[in-house]
Amino acid sequence: MPLSMYQASVPVFTRALGNLSKILDKGAAFAAARNIDPSVLINARLAPDMLPMARQVQIAADMALRGSARLAGAEVTSVPDTETSFAELQERIAKTLKLIEAFGADRIDGSETRQIALTVGGKDWSFSGQDYLFNFVLPNLFFHSTATYLILRHNGVELGKMDFLGA
Repeated sequence: MPLSMYQASVPVFTRALGNLSKILDKGAAFAAARNIDPSVLINARLAPDMLPMARQVQIAADMALRGSARLAGAEVTSVPDTETSFAELQERIAKTLKLIEAFGADRIDGSETRQIALTVGGKDWSFSGQDYLFNFVLPNLFFHSTATYLILRHNGVELGKMDFLGA
């Protein structure tokens, strides 16, 4: 049986965001156990020109939500980036998971050839649905999830490969 666009998207997004949520749980527990102001971790970066951890989480969630919507041919929801706490970042992930559940296989399967156009950083991009998923959404989702993992790990949070991959 061939892999469907739905199987390659929503379940992968769900797992990645679930794992990201657990990584954030460990970050919050680390800050609490060591009496560290959580904003130190939430605003941490690995390099001066890198986005802070909170923004990494926001972008990962946006990739899953906007990716699902575009593949389904639905209106792309815009979510304000206002989260400043672990609890708010967790709420964003939870809301994203609920929203992407609405995009069932019946809406996403067959989107391989759907034309998807977007503007990123002032540059216009055009993809087929399959190229959009495999060459834009998934790499961005995993890049920003990995950046979150690495920022927390760099700051001492005890994380390992299985935290990223999940059980």
